[in-house]
Amino acid sequence: MPKDEDLSVHEPWIEAVCTALDLSRDSVDVDAVLALAGRVAHRVARPMAPVSTFMLGLALGSHGGSLDDLKQRLLQV
Repeated sequence: MPKDEDLSVHEPWIEAVCTALDLSRDSVDVDAVLALAGRVAHRVARPMAPVSTFMLGLALGSHGGSLDDLKQRLLQV
């Protein structure tokens, strides 16, 4: 994805998904998720990018903790 891409065009969809899944919009850090997916795609394999973000979401939902802490732990693998 180009670094200068305007992601704000996706905001209505993000807000709709947050509503559908009963999530606070403030809890969704799009930049952090995209950065993680990008690092995994380049370090491991492209197909693992969505898998890693799903696994991060499961860990956040199951154990709690901070996004930054869990993201760092995932990137150490």
